[in-house]
Amino acid sequence: MIRILFLGDVVGEPGRKALGQRLKSLQDELNVDFTIVNGENAAGGRGISGRQCIELLKAGATVITTGDHVWDQKDLPAYIDSEPRLLRPCNYPASTPGAGSVVLDTPKGAVGVLNVRGLTFMNPPLDNPFTRASEEVEKLRTKTSIIFVDFHAETTSEKIGMGRFLDGKVSAVVGTHTHVQTADEQIFPGGTAFLCDAGMCGAVTSVLGRTVDSILERFLTAMPTKLPVAGGDVLLCGALVEVDATTGRAQNIQRVRELVSPTHTPQG
Repeated sequence: MIRILFLGDVVGEPGRKALGQRLKSLQDELNVDFTIVNGENAAGGRGISGRQCIELLKAGATVITTGDHVWDQKDLPAYIDSEPRLLRPCNYPASTPGAGSVVLDTPKGAVGVLNVRGLTFMNPPLDNPFTRASEEVEKLRTKTSIIFVDFHAETTSEKIGMGRFLDGKVSAVVGTHTHVQTADEQIFPGGTAFLCDAGMCGAVTSVLGRTVDSILERFLTAMPTKLPVAGGDVLLCGALVEVDATTGRAQNIQRVRELVSPTHTPQG
């Protein structure tokens, strides 16, 4: 059995610092073999830089996934080709820097990770995620039966559809992007674990990781407003999936919600 920990969108410095403070001890407590972290909001809430990628890897991430904000930091296109453990969605054009999947060896067998981005209510338009995911999964299955999918998408219907579409072909499909953890964890008939959204690693007193006052000002005035990242206590949200290392079928999935009180209040 291999135990895979997945953590949802890391929001700014509070999320990064909370992972640095707590992730390795959490991995020990949960007997984690492999850790995937969505880092697409790690840089002040928008995108991820090379420096922040290194920070998350040092904190204990094995692989870092992204989403629609992947290119928001200007150094990322040049950096991503040098770090195979940092993924961008696989349904970007083939000429785009970086890769949408990776396979890494572990003492319990090789693990494949696939990053896909949805289309509904999301920009820019990309290739069909279902078609591209199917093609990529077929390639990964020649190397390993253990495949974890981060589906970064807006709507629950698209996420559930992807989970059903890949049931029996991958070990797990977990959604990201909405920053709110759902309570629909389950194992589909074909042996694929599913959770509609992992939630975020961001401030508890916030609106999706941003300061409450700034978000309310945006809603009340409809004017352009800066949306600073909120500080204070952080919830690390995600899922722990147990996978049969021989068959690649999920045996169990449970939600993870871990409160971390920082030793100082970070900014940005």
